[in-house]
Amino acid sequence: MNKVSSVFWYALAICAVLVVWGAVAPEHLQTLTSNLTSYISGAFGWYYLLLIMLLLAFCVYLMFSRFGKIKLGKDDEKPEFSTLSWFAMLFSAGMGMGLVFWTTAEPISHAFISPPRFEPGSDEAIKQSLQYSFFHWGVHAWAVYGVVALVLAYFKFRKGYPGLISATLVPIFGEKRMRGMLGKLIDTLAIFATVVGVASTLGFGSAQINGGLAYLFDTPNNYGMQLLILAISTVLFIFSAWSGIGKGIKYLSNINMGLGFALLLILFIVGPTLYILNMFTTTLGGYITNFFDMSFRLSPLNEDGRTWIDGWTIFYWAWWVSWAPFVGIFIARVSKGRTVKEFLLGVLIVPALVCFIFFAVFGISALNIEQNGIDAISQYSLETTTFGVLQHYPLGDFMAFLTIIVIAIFFITSADSATFVLGMLSTGGSINPANPVKVTWGLAMSAMAAIIVYFGGTQGLQNMLIIAALPFSVVMILMGASFYKEAHREIEKRVKIKEKKKRESTSSQIIS
Repeated sequence: MNKVSSVFWYALAICAVLVVWGAVAPEHLQTLTSNLTSYISGAFGWYYLLLIMLLLAFCVYLMFSRFGKIKLGKDDEKPEFSTLSWFAMLFSAGMGMGLVFWTTAEPISHAFISPPRFEPGSDEAIKQSLQYSFFHWGVHAWAVYGVVALVLAYFKFRKGYPGLISATLVPIFGEKRMRGMLGKLIDTLAIFATVVGVASTLGFGSAQINGGLAYLFDTPNNYGMQLLILAISTVLFIFSAWSGIGKGIKYLSNINMGLGFALLLILFIVGPTLYILNMFTTTLGGYITNFFDMSFRLSPLNEDGRTWIDGWTIFYWAWWVSWAPFVGIFIARVSKGRTVKEFLLGVLIVPALVCFIFFAVFGISALNIEQNGIDAISQYSLETTTFGVLQHYPLGDFMAFLTIIVIAIFFITSADSATFVLGMLSTGGSINPANPVKVTWGLAMSAMAAIIVYFGGTQGLQNMLIIAALPFSVVMILMGASFYKEAHREIEKRVKIKEKKKRESTSSQIIS
């Protein structure tokens, strides 16, 4: 077994306290964290909007600057995974099963329940519903993941540093401090965010799968059934984790990408095809046209508008930041051998386009049903919205069953990815953490999810994730600065070496 570091015990102690707190006093945890989350949204909304745009601008700059040619690995190293497998793995880890549910629920909410600007059910609200879904799940989210993943991959595979968040800050703070208490604090924060985030997702995901099964097959919808789903999923993702990243996660991600696109294609064909194409084109144009307006919109003079922004945009931005350690470390691990430009183009553009296509097909299919008065999709719970939509189209039962499979595999790959990341962080940055370490984290996350779901503390833990995002956002800024400093130093050194060789070559030609 890889030797576990002290941050393992620090993070485990913090998580244990939160589990006990969520089990003994779930309402107190939820109230306290909700108040703090509301304060952060109100007081730091401007900060999150500027931060995410800064990260996106940084990614675009790196792509088209001289830094773009730097390879995330040694100069002669080739990518470890094929491009298709790479896309499948980063997408499965980055968005996962949440995408399956929010592709229907979010556009319906923006159009008929709580629109960002217009009256519920109006043509303007319907058009903007998909536009804001694109905005929340597009390049802004992937810029957050991209910066963390890029910096980690550069320092790990190019510079040979340990695969730790703290190791990326050595150029700024020095190796001594990063090996000391400050470095341990940063790595503990990363582990804490990952454990809490994935445990919440496991708990929430088991409830969603249970809701889907109950809707389709009238199975019991209760804690016992959720616990059974969680237990089966735990066995499967631990088996996948034991198989290794080159087998378990890669194969499952490839399978799920294929199944996901098959489901997408079927709904596109049997659904309102022409309406989907027209709305997708219009929405994409609106997204591009209003890109900067949405990116900097805070509505300081409109209380209702600001409430909506806090509840959606600021929440999403904080959510992506809180998930950045987990997703960033995993994406870094599977991106060895790619250039900075290739990496950022792949991470920013491809997953965002896939999200847009999924939202267009599923979201517009849902909007079409409610618009035409066929069914009140807005009255469905989050767990059953997608299944309710599919039932109104041909092959509905088949698509619903396929959806459960896709969700289940997303469930497994997300948990599998998390066990790898946690194993890496708790063994000094090893890119191949021992299986017992990964299994330990897998069991710990599942146990936390089971306890929290039973005692109703899931929302409190989700709030804790948003709270943890604020200090980690500062770490992200420092990571970007550290990368720029070290990469700039590397390029300048290369330029000097080339100039020296050129002078020596010129001198030898003159002498000869």
